[in-house]
Amino acid sequence: MKRLLIAAGGGGDAIATAMVHAALHGPDEPALVLTYAWERLVVDPVPGPRRPSDFTGTVTAGPTLRLVTPRSAPRPPAGSLLPRLSADLRPALGLLDPYAGASGLARQIEEAAAYCEAGHVDVVDVGGDILADGTEPTLRSPLGDALVLAACARTGIPTSVHVAGPGLDSEVPEAALLPLLGDPLHTLTHADTLSVQAVFDWHPSEAGALLVAAARGIRGVCGTRDAPHPVTLGDASPHVYRLTLARALEINPLARALAESASLADAERASERVCGFSEIARERARAAQLAQEAGESPGGGTAPSEPRPLPRPLPERFAEWERRTADSGIAYVTTRRIAEELALSLAQLTALRRHLSTASPARHTPPLWRLAAVEA
Repeated sequence: MKRLLIAAGGGGDAIATAMVHAALHGPDEPALVLTYAWERLVVDPVPGPRRPSDFTGTVTAGPTLRLVTPRSAPRPPAGSLLPRLSADLRPALGLLDPYAGASGLARQIEEAAAYCEAGHVDVVDVGGDILADGTEPTLRSPLGDALVLAACARTGIPTSVHVAGPGLDSEVPEAALLPLLGDPLHTLTHADTLSVQAVFDWHPSEAGALLVAAARGIRGVCGTRDAPHPVTLGDASPHVYRLTLARALEINPLARALAESASLADAERASERVCGFSEIARERARAAQLAQEAGESPGGGTAPSEPRPLPRPLPERFAEWERRTADSGIAYVTTRRIAEELALSLAQLTALRRHLSTASPARHTPPLWRLAAVEA
């Protein structure tokens, strides 16, 4: 027998789900985490979620359910971090395929419940956009979470919905969420992070990193790459809250609108009606823009016959960026923000991390980095 959990938002939510499971039930309790292979374009250049046919080496666990293992691999040009994640997380990982809408997801959840011999489902969401009402100006990715709620309702299997780290995904503000959540079920601690701590040495999840940082006692203003405003880690940030499925459905109009969806196209149309946008359409537009930018010739600039200026030393570039970032009121940053804003290759990022850890060990507060202004 295994516990059955669902990482509602895909991406880094699988990490947080494993951490919440370990905190509530112990790290050695057997579990299966169902998750989307729906990742940022920096990881997967193909817009939208991946399905089983996008992978090699998955394991059949039911007529429509597939498990992702360390031997699985995405088929190019698709990309996915799930195979590597499956090697670093203790729970097994199952792939959610939303291309048949809530009805198809419901079948996969039922198959997973049978595979696990589980009579209950625990849904976990980092940040709280699973409780979005669709009008939030900062809302960016409501569809996956809402589909999970709709699918769980279709199964009839008793389901609990957990929100970890309210507001940490920068989609629904903490102040809007707290009145909906009631008293916390659990407060994550440093000990609860031990089962996932190594993952953030390579995984770009920012909401998950902030949740781990909060559990380790870090408080202050944190800068991430994908949010219009920085996130403040406060007293509620390490909390985990539990709601009934009925209450979550009552709050989330998109989930209710998805109840009869039988395809991902149906789900997109519902999102456009309720929220005013489709996040997959936004991904398609962004992917097309990136492809166009990659294909454009630079034009202008330094003539080939002229000597190119020597690149500035990486520590010097970082110091200038750090001063500018700290001046905006940010005390901590994610590794991903450093890497993307400085346009670092993996080798450059590794060299910079080594330099910072050696020159100023207190700078690294895993999985975040403390800016120099905080040390003074």
